[in-house]
Amino acid sequence: MVQRTHLTGARVVLPEGVVDHGRVTVEGTRIAAVGPAPDATPGQADPAHSQTDPAHSHADPAHGQADSAAAHGGRALDLPGGWIVPGFVDLHVHGGGGASFSAGTPEESMTAIRTHRAHGTTTMLASTVTGDLDDLARQAATLSELVEQGELAGIHFEGPFISPHRCGAHQPSLLRAPDPADVRKLVDAARGTARMMTLAPELPGGLESVRLLADSGVLAAVGHTDSTYEATIEAIRAGATVATHLFNAMPSLLHRTPGPVAALLEDERVTVELINDGTHLHPAMLELAFHRAGADRVAFITDAMGAAGMSDGRYPLGPMEVEVKEGVARISGGPTAGSIAGSTLTLDRAFRRAVTIDGLGVVETVRAMSATPARLLGIADRVGSVEVGKDADLVVLDDDFRLRGVMRRGAWVVHPELD
Repeated sequence: MVQRTHLTGARVVLPEGVVDHGRVTVEGTRIAAVGPAPDATPGQADPAHSQTDPAHSHADPAHGQADSAAAHGGRALDLPGGWIVPGFVDLHVHGGGGASFSAGTPEESMTAIRTHRAHGTTTMLASTVTGDLDDLARQAATLSELVEQGELAGIHFEGPFISPHRCGAHQPSLLRAPDPADVRKLVDAARGTARMMTLAPELPGGLESVRLLADSGVLAAVGHTDSTYEATIEAIRAGATVATHLFNAMPSLLHRTPGPVAALLEDERVTVELINDGTHLHPAMLELAFHRAGADRVAFITDAMGAAGMSDGRYPLGPMEVEVKEGVARISGGPTAGSIAGSTLTLDRAFRRAVTIDGLGVVETVRAMSATPARLLGIADRVGSVEVGKDADLVVLDDDFRLRGVMRRGAWVVHPELD
């Protein structure tokens, strides 16, 4: 028989709001029912948030009654004082646990994947770093196998088609203009698993490459760019729909030269990535992005490199070396020495910071962590929210928004410790 688990007693964050003292029933790999717990007292739950009604389009009538867990059988796990939110979706992550996707080996890739899963990221893209085209193609071939196995949601190419003036932690000598033939080479190497590519659209071939990506079903992201406001608008019209780590590695927002930031924030077709680690962004800039774009267009990312989940020290990042001090990663030598090199962030920390420091609401934070990036990737029918019929990808947080448990497709990655 398919195993059934009832998670009760926690506040459950649904797309419409929060169910206090809720219950989530997991059957096999899927969410079978969501709603108030059977013993919820008046005022603890809003019946409008329940998905246990047999009339719900995905609900199984056998599970649609708000009766006791015992009546349906299965295991019951009480999580009083906690929160249940959907598994996090990270569009932009280079590595973790001392490992990097750019190493091009399944073993290192799985180390990075497991590290971020243990911090609540149940769905992620593998991001590459600027390198030789042939080497990037080899990395893509390896990573595509992990996508096909269901370990990754796709591949994100960050570089080499970026501006030498805004290269950040990318090796300047390996940068090149986005020739559509080269762009096609990487997309083809990914064997249908390329989901996003970051490029500077102002470079020669930029707009043609944006159109190629859009026509190929690959998200074109504007980033590491020296683009103007006007040129960015052209890129959006050509099909660009993502801002790679908005504000970082692009011209600043100025009153007479608004640059790419204003163009990316103002267009409803664009989803903006934000790195909420307290280093990459001042809180006022995060507030500006949410005020202008809203949680439906903001996607929190980590941009994490191999040091995520690890202690300070030296780590590789593509062909370069990074030194991490007090959790901040910087290039340790060469022409870009001192540049911030991604982050050591995990999304559970980004979530807690958003709610406890930045003052964002829990529901809008969940959208930026899960629903918005899932919708951007075209997988919102499976992940990104706590709804009946979707994958049982869940994160359990305590009352102080610290991670307590992680479930992926119905199996515990981190089992909640009970008091």
